[in-house]
Amino acid sequence: METHLPRGVHKILTLLLENQCRAFIAGGAVRDMVAGLPPADFDIVTDASLETIKQTFKNQRVKIVGKSFHVCLVNGIEVASFRGDRTKFPLADLEQRDFTINSMAWDPVTRQIFDPFSGEQDLKRKIIQFTGNGPLRIREDPLRMVRACRFVSQIGGTLAPETLGDIKTHGRLVGANVAKERIRMEILKAMAHDRPSLFFRSLQATGLLIQIFPCLDRLVDLDGGPFHGETVFEHSMMVGDALSPKRPLLRLAGFLHDAGKFDTAAIKEGNLTFHGHEKARDKIEADLVNLKFSTRERRYILSIIDVHMRPLTEKTTPRAVRRILALLESHGVSYQEFMRMRIADKRSNLAKQPYTLGEIRNRVQKFKNELAPRGIQAFTPADLAIDGNRIMALLNLDPGPEVGRIMGVLFERVLDDPNLNTPSALEALVLSLDP
Repeated sequence: METHLPRGVHKILTLLLENQCRAFIAGGAVRDMVAGLPPADFDIVTDASLETIKQTFKNQRVKIVGKSFHVCLVNGIEVASFRGDRTKFPLADLEQRDFTINSMAWDPVTRQIFDPFSGEQDLKRKIIQFTGNGPLRIREDPLRMVRACRFVSQIGGTLAPETLGDIKTHGRLVGANVAKERIRMEILKAMAHDRPSLFFRSLQATGLLIQIFPCLDRLVDLDGGPFHGETVFEHSMMVGDALSPKRPLLRLAGFLHDAGKFDTAAIKEGNLTFHGHEKARDKIEADLVNLKFSTRERRYILSIIDVHMRPLTEKTTPRAVRRILALLESHGVSYQEFMRMRIADKRSNLAKQPYTLGEIRNRVQKFKNELAPRGIQAFTPADLAIDGNRIMALLNLDPGPEVGRIMGVLFERVLDDPNLNTPSALEALVLSLDP
């Protein structure tokens, strides 16, 4: 296995070894190296005590972090002192780690992998299982159950039967003992993987999804209706996977976009319908609040959900396109994000054909055509060529709701005819109104 260590990591290992301390690369970096991936970061574990580490690197930037388990950050690189019996180093440390694939260490002296729990084999088989005693690993930190599901998504694998059983048995500990902020971070990390649907499917299989995202869990087995060839849950999983890992909140919105269908399901004229499901967002918002998503994050996700049903076809008129742009502007959503969601939504409907490249270009061009004359265009009342003060002066009005009503009338007229968005034209229109 080729191993190329960053200069900073190499210096730390060298200095520890020169001071008669044993040191290994451990955890995620080794997992990534075994998988043939460039490690995202490097963690070093050593048989030196914290005091020895601080003394060894006294001329470097050293910071002690961690609550239950203290580690040193040396120039930003994590250097952890051994856990357990020093005479059994590094085994005593590795046996306390979460999963077998994270319980490997690389020896810079022998340049060999130390793998006492067959993590390399599990990685090749794409299996996630707890290191050693599963219930003990869970009790040490119940978040590990959520992390197990996330690692399934990261490696594109499955949970080992024993691990699945352990999580089913101890799943209640997540709700009672894990800070919601930590779960939120696992969710956002999952959005960066190739198939986050495996994360949600694993949560559902273990019984954790109903605790974390009950609005999503209830979609399992919900019929998609006559216009879909898949269940609502399956559709949601496909939409989320079809969106870019570079846009985690948009991707999460894709997984949640149809969660309102459970509350709006109804039979009309013999057909299952979900009229207005994009507005049924209370349960979605409640879950996001519970998981400590910020106000900004919630507003964005809910806005994407709110606008995703807005129709846009090859026959959509310029006037209708301007109204879509005004709607998107009011929700803080770009037309590009709107289109990404539309494309993923259509692609994930097994009863319909996905958009062709030509159809996508046609719709994007419609937006570009209306955005081109931005100098006279208005997509919010603030874009109008006159403001509330001018309206009050023209009509001798005091500040109040009547001014807002007139601004709304002007805005509607400009959406219909952008050429009206000049001071003279709007002033004439104001004077023609009966306040």
